[in-house]
Amino acid sequence: MKNRLKNGIAIALIPQIVLVKALGANSQFIETYYSEGMYPWISQFFRWIFGWIPFSVGDILYFSLIFFAVRYLIVHRKYIKDHKKGFFRDVIMVLSTAYFTFHLLWGFNYYRQPIGEKLVLPESHTQEDLIDLTEALTAKTNALQLAITKDSTQRVEIPYTNQEIFGKTIEGYQKLEKSLPFLAYNRPSIKTSLFSTGLTYMGYGGYLNPFTNEGQVNGRLPNFRFPVVAGHEIGHQVGYSAEDETNFIGYLVTANNDDLYFQYSASAYALGYCLSEIRRRDDAVFKRLYAQLHTGVQGNFREIVEFWRQFENPLEPVFKSIFDSFLKANSQAEGIKSYNAVVSLLVNYHKENPL
Repeated sequence: MKNRLKNGIAIALIPQIVLVKALGANSQFIETYYSEGMYPWISQFFRWIFGWIPFSVGDILYFSLIFFAVRYLIVHRKYIKDHKKGFFRDVIMVLSTAYFTFHLLWGFNYYRQPIGEKLVLPESHTQEDLIDLTEALTAKTNALQLAITKDSTQRVEIPYTNQEIFGKTIEGYQKLEKSLPFLAYNRPSIKTSLFSTGLTYMGYGGYLNPFTNEGQVNGRLPNFRFPVVAGHEIGHQVGYSAEDETNFIGYLVTANNDDLYFQYSASAYALGYCLSEIRRRDDAVFKRLYAQLHTGVQGNFREIVEFWRQFENPLEPVFKSIFDSFLKANSQAEGIKSYNAVVSLLVNYHKENPL
């Protein structure tokens, strides 16, 4: 590639950033012309290409890029040392290309109309409303746990394989589409990650590959949490980028499933976020509400805590910090804390749609 072209691509990074921020300031424009206009065609095209392949093409793509980048640094280290300016220009050129591709294929969804606006939900909630929902979720979670196990002390074990859970999740989207057509999901492409162990050590339940539009779920997750995470990652595929919104979508599609195990997974998931928010505000109220849970439900909560605890490592906070910075750079001001913002969506949704 000629130097003039390399220079042009590298310099183009700056106007790209300016243009993305300018377009992103108009969420309705992004919603109309990208999220509901161009993106569905792009998304379905890539899911059509890669969805039938049983393994994650995106994982292989990332591994290959990292491998060849490291190899290049090792093989050409002397050249790089002698041509620092040219190497820096090439790095910026790669970043410019990746920035353009990322936003074209998926990234503009960070600037779309929030799902709360689409559903006409308030942005905040009261402590009283939160406690009311938590009590309702407690009753429902206890009832589902007892209906499944017939024993209040036994934790729920979902008996399905990962592929069976994917199939039931897709069925759940087909059902949810009837009431919320903007969540239609066609040409499925949802898979377990080839690097599930690595994701676990990084502290992630899954991710969407924006370059292949494959939804990746951590295959090591406890099965009782797996359905909601699968629903969450498909939520990214249908065009929602904010983590609180895809948490909410994952809950909705799993809660509305006909399967009792899925309903339990969703109810416990939402309950966990609500209890966490109450604990942050008032520990005494948290203890009172937590004590109302069946021993089996508490066992499932401990299962999740113990699962993540066994993979704690010094690098996990580093990965979380990087992801936090990435989210903040893409208009999620709360960064990684935005996952917890799902509570307001849950509270206000269920004020209009009681459990």
